[in-house]
Amino acid sequence: MLSINKRAYLRVNEAIRAREVRLINFDGKQIGVVPIEEARRRAEEAALDVVEVAPDANPPVCKIVDYRKVLYEQKRREREGRKRRRHTEIKEVKMRPTIDKHDLEIKMRHVREFLTLGHKVKVTVQFRGREMAHTELGRGLLGRFAEGLNDVAVVEDRVVQMGRQQHMILVPAAQKPVAEKPDEPVTMGSAAPSGATTDVTSQ
Repeated sequence: MLSINKRAYLRVNEAIRAREVRLINFDGKQIGVVPIEEARRRAEEAALDVVEVAPDANPPVCKIVDYRKVLYEQKRREREGRKRRRHTEIKEVKMRPTIDKHDLEIKMRHVREFLTLGHKVKVTVQFRGREMAHTELGRGLLGRFAEGLNDVAVVEDRVVQMGRQQHMILVPAAQKPVAEKPDEPVTMGSAAPSGATTDVTSQ
C-alpha cells in the first residue's frame, strides 16, 4: 500500500518536472535513479501512473501505481476517520437528585441507546439550594446507572463533584473490558471538562 503525505496537489505523470527521479516499481522494488522519460515509459507499459511521493528528496522519489486507487483509498480512510470521530462524541444526560422512578427509567433508556450506538455518555446530577446537603443522593443515582447498564457499559471516570454537579462517564463495554465502580466523589473546581459534550436531555 502506497503511503502519501497529505498534499494539496500531487504531481502525476506529465506534471512531474524533475529530469531524473528515484523510481520505485509497483511491486515495491527499488529501480534506482532513472530519467523521468523512462519512469513514464515503465508506467505506461504497466497501464499505471508515475506519482511523485517525495518531491523534496534529491532526486525526487516517484512510484509506479494506479493513481485512481490511491485517491480512492485516501478518501475511504478519511471517511472512516470521520466516522470514528462521530462515534466518540460524548452525549450528556442531566437530572436532579429528586428525579422520580419513571423519569429515571426514561433517562436510563436514553443512555442505553447512546451506548449501543458507540457513544460515550456523561451522566450528570445537578443540585440546587439545600439539595447540596444531600450529595449522597447523587452518588446513589449514578451508582444505579452504573449497575443498571453494566451489561452494555463500564465506568470510565469515577464520580466527580464539580460545584453543584456530580457526574461520571460511561463508555460502551466493548471499548473498555474492566469496569471501575463509582467511588467517593472527587471534588474539583468549576472548570469544564475537556472534550466536546452534547447535552441531549435534562430533568
